[in-house]
Amino acid sequence: MKSNRRYKLARTALGISVIVLAASAATSISTEAGNLAVKGESRYLQMVVAPGESLWSIAAMLSEGGSINQVIADIVEVNNLASADVSAGMKLLVPAK
Repeated sequence: MKSNRRYKLARTALGISVIVLAASAATSISTEAGNLAVKGESRYLQMVVAPGESLWSIAAMLSEGGSINQVIADIVEVNNLASADVSAGMKLLVPAK
C-alpha cells in the first residue's frame, strides 16, 4: 500500500516538474485568467490532475512547507471551483513555485 502511494506521489512530482520546465521555456501561459500575469510571467501553471490525485496532495507538493490550506484556497479561487473535489483529467491552474 505504501509503495503504491509513493509511486503516485513520485509520478505526480515528475508530472509537475515537467510542467514547470515547459512553462519556464514560455514567457507566459495563455489562460482565461489573463489578469493573473505579473510583469509578463504567469504566477500560475496549468496541470492535469492524474488518477488518484486530490487537491490536498497537489497542494501539499506545491506548498513548500507553507500552508497547504492556503494553497488549496488559492487553487479553488483561481479555477472558480465550487468545491475542493477534483477528478482525473481535469485541467487546473496551480501556483508556480
